[in-house]
Amino acid sequence: MFSRCSLRTLLGAGALSRRRSATDGTAAYRRHGDATERRWACALGVAALRGYSAAPADSSCWKCRRPLEGVPAFFCSVCEVVQPPDDAASYFQILGCDRAFTLDTQKLQQKYLQLQRKLHPDNFSRKSAEEQEYSEHHSALLNRAYRTLLKPLSRGLYMLELEGVAIEDGTDSGADPELLMELMDVNEALDEAQTSEEADGIGRNTKARLTELTEQIDAALRQGELGAAKALLVQMKYFANIEDKVKEKLSELL
Repeated sequence: MFSRCSLRTLLGAGALSRRRSATDGTAAYRRHGDATERRWACALGVAALRGYSAAPADSSCWKCRRPLEGVPAFFCSVCEVVQPPDDAASYFQILGCDRAFTLDTQKLQQKYLQLQRKLHPDNFSRKSAEEQEYSEHHSALLNRAYRTLLKPLSRGLYMLELEGVAIEDGTDSGADPELLMELMDVNEALDEAQTSEEADGIGRNTKARLTELTEQIDAALRQGELGAAKALLVQMKYFANIEDKVKEKLSELL
């Protein structure tokens, strides 16, 4: 029925090239948005990509040597000096939320802003070199943690990463043919949309599909079905790309 044989054609012109878009979410997970974060990523290597620091695990303050409280401990409760980031803390622990796919993003934002106010490097400009270094590291790590946990796609990918499961680029050949056909139809309909009402309708349907996928991924992760969660997250990547295309189309039609 269709003569298209390549995945790039099936998904419509430009659909795959938008994997690097911000809405894809994986870009937010792998990319460090400013010079400070890039510098720390180079220093920390693989540990930074997994969301951990290279600081050695230590339960005592680096300055007064008193025991630290909490995981992670941002400050010493005795001398109040900022501590090096905890190399064992996940993004969920850093931002004080449960390790779950369904999160209250408003509370997540509030916690992020609260910690950034306390740990921003500007607050340590007159402190010791160690404290300035640690605050820079904390600030960069907080940015990565927040961007990763804010969106369902990047959050789900990170949860799989914590379990040792990764979704690599170039795995499209294993995608469900029916899903690819559906994506092709949606892309063609969007390309042919002549009015904002038509594009908006596609956007509403895509949003509903993403909501459905979010619920299914949440259930799969709760039940420990990592394979199912991985397959559903692949679908979410595709529909997140379409959602991005809808926004672009609406901008063109305005």
